[in-house]
Amino acid sequence: MHSSAKSPLAARYPHILAGIFAVFFVVLGIAPIDRDVWVAEVIPVVVVFALLLVTYRDFRFSNLAYSLMACWLFWHTVGGHYTFAHVPFGWVTDLFGFERNHFDRIGHLSVGFYAYPLAEWVTRKRWCGPVLASFLGVFFIMSIACGYEIVEWWFAEVVGGGAGIEFLGSQGDVWDAQKDMLADTLGALFTILLFWLIRPDRHPGRR
Repeated sequence: MHSSAKSPLAARYPHILAGIFAVFFVVLGIAPIDRDVWVAEVIPVVVVFALLLVTYRDFRFSNLAYSLMACWLFWHTVGGHYTFAHVPFGWVTDLFGFERNHFDRIGHLSVGFYAYPLAEWVTRKRWCGPVLASFLGVFFIMSIACGYEIVEWWFAEVVGGGAGIEFLGSQGDVWDAQKDMLADTLGALFTILLFWLIRPDRHPGRR
């Protein structure tokens, strides 16, 4: 077993991270810019966080996997508070000369990070080998990306008005959905590369 597994801090890392996120979530749930948009945006956050809590005893991911998953949880919570198009991210826009707020693009990139824990899960469970796990991870993220774009379109059509536009977050870009799905896929490819460099299935005791 890896020596880091003996560290009390490493062993308690998921609990510490969960506690920090819970406080963060509550604070950013106070007076969001648009309550309707906030509710719609945080539903997937709450579902993912709850799943990680209830499945912890059955399967403990590596600390790296929890860190990667936390990126999206924190990022999406910020986007829900401000609405993604209006997160104060102007300094990045100005620094690189972008024509739009790309906070949502980074959020989609972080969605792709979930390819790593999926690959870790199926290989440590010995349900498949690393090659198939890699394809599963990337294809899973691509399907989630596609499904979420459909949900965004549906919400914008049903709710309409300002809330629908803010949830859609296209900021006038006709190719927004395709670019978002590309960002999701690039995030998945990056973390699958990370998976091959680390190979957590070979070190199931590592934390």
